[in-house]
Amino acid sequence: MNSSHFSISLHILTLLDQVKGQLLNSEYIAGSINCNPVLVRKELANLHKHGFVQSKEGKGGGSTLAKNPADINLGDVYRAVKQKSLLGESKNEPNPDCPVGRQITKHLNDLYDEAETALVKNLSSKTLKDFSAGFK
Repeated sequence: MNSSHFSISLHILTLLDQVKGQLLNSEYIAGSINCNPVLVRKELANLHKHGFVQSKEGKGGGSTLAKNPADINLGDVYRAVKQKSLLGESKNEPNPDCPVGRQITKHLNDLYDEAETALVKNLSSKTLKDFSAGFK
């Protein structure tokens, strides 16, 4: 299964939207997620790299959204943080002498690609504004 990068990143983005421009530091964000601030800083760096957040360093610094929440597409967030195949990958090499074994990888990859395309299509129909509105 996919790692927690998407859920953590979406948590960060939602929290930043909810505070409406206030700078939040990684310790505060980590407290909301209940995780280590180092993990939050790694996710913030990736979100910054993809243009979702902006940061101010130093005393009184922190992060805020770099875009209007209505312009942050959840499909784009998913693609920015995705690291593994949605449904996982086989760790063993199938038997090439077996009629199933020699073809299973291609068929699984096709199936996984279809599932991921459907997921991204669904996520792309939603924005951070849509998602965050549920937290009022």
